[in-house]
Amino acid sequence: MTHTIEEAVQLRSSGQAEEARDMLLQLLSEGDSNAELHYQLAWTHDVLGLESEAVAYYERSLALGLPDAEQKAGAMLGLGSTYRTLGQYAESRVVLEQGALEFPQRAEFKAFLAMTLHNLGAHTEAMELLLTLLADTSSDPGIQDYRKAIKYYADKLEQVWP
Repeated sequence: MTHTIEEAVQLRSSGQAEEARDMLLQLLSEGDSNAELHYQLAWTHDVLGLESEAVAYYERSLALGLPDAEQKAGAMLGLGSTYRTLGQYAESRVVLEQGALEFPQRAEFKAFLAMTLHNLGAHTEAMELLLTLLADTSSDPGIQDYRKAIKYYADKLEQVWP
């Protein structure tokens, strides 16, 4: 019986990631090698804590060209985040910066990029990114009350006023 990618995604969504992985690998072994299949395999490997195995699937999905912008953004974010968890910070930075450029409306790229910048020792740049993101996206009344000040100081964290 041939299964579908959609069935595997349903399994993963219902907490049966190992079964989803088996189903997706079966599809791959049957020669169904398309960008979406590689993306779903990457995601499933990530869910299972198999980050190092997920990387090749993310890379392949992007190389094959995901036609859906939502999936492409997900694959880029997944790859950038996975690189970071594996200590491949330079690679993570490249992917997440590219994702932030291609998908400027997707704030999650900036949040994950800030984590990578922190790992790279670029603490000031990471804080600036996070503070700006916080000021731009928070609906918290206190943050909104001080939004202008937070944005002003975001790139002046090291400055001391006499």
